[in-house]
Amino acid sequence: MSARHLLQRLRFRQVALLLALQRLGTLRAAASELGMTQPAATQMLQELEAALELPLFERAGRGLRPTPAGTAVMAHFEGLQGSLEALARTLEGLSEGGGGVLAVGCIPASSPTLLVQAVAALKRERPLLKVRIVTETSDHLLDLLDQGELDLVIGRIAEGHAHGNYDSTVLSSEPLSVVVGRRNSRAHESAPTLQGLLRDPWVLQPRPSPMRELLEQEFRLQGLDMPRNLVETASMHTTVFLINEAPMVAVLPAALAARHEADGLLRVLPLQLHQALEPYRAIVPKQRPLGAAAQRFLELLAAALAA
Repeated sequence: MSARHLLQRLRFRQVALLLALQRLGTLRAAASELGMTQPAATQMLQELEAALELPLFERAGRGLRPTPAGTAVMAHFEGLQGSLEALARTLEGLSEGGGGVLAVGCIPASSPTLLVQAVAALKRERPLLKVRIVTETSDHLLDLLDQGELDLVIGRIAEGHAHGNYDSTVLSSEPLSVVVGRRNSRAHESAPTLQGLLRDPWVLQPRPSPMRELLEQEFRLQGLDMPRNLVETASMHTTVFLINEAPMVAVLPAALAARHEADGLLRVLPLQLHQALEPYRAIVPKQRPLGAAAQRFLELLAAALAA
């Protein structure tokens, strides 16, 4: 079966049905979402199976269970949906008379440095380009990239995502810094230690975040137990607010900590941690065309890195 054969026989409505069926779990729910009757959806599914010459689902109780062929087809249809989302975003920008749309996902540590420099440079070149920035953890960003909601990601290839699905370029390593609020009595200590800081309350990322795992490794390497007096939050903004409201200790990516210290929001303690997060990367989908704006953005990221 060739690609040409598939293009001649497949319809987008069938693709939409299969994606809805995968997401909702039942043919009735999928049909309802697409505004069709269940018998019509059943007939469409049968036509799709006839076009592909393979059964895609088998009965499992009152529901349907994908066959190996069905699982493979849905995975490829998800990629097709991502490409269509990217195309729709490009057409949206062009239809508004502007320079298109660029959607970038980034982990928090990259925001104050490379990302800001590259976005500022890109906007100087293309003032009508609409830039959307989503800040999240790498796993969520890669999900959005796969779905076509993002053009590229500045982050890491997280567990559960195959490296072979992406092209990536290392941008920067990410050491960690121990920080306190500016009014904290610890802010002026010349030689603080992890052991000495154990008596203080801490703000930590929750398990199983990479930063939390690395910090636990650091404590184990130094023969120490983890702090027991702690607050857990994944929000780095909340972390900064907390250490300024209470005499608490936290750990932030070094680039983010340095930027906040320069803004007078916190104090980076002169305490060297041996553990560092995996370098973050510029990540793009391997099987999806990269638009001109995204390509130029990658070039500007490289220029900011080299500066």
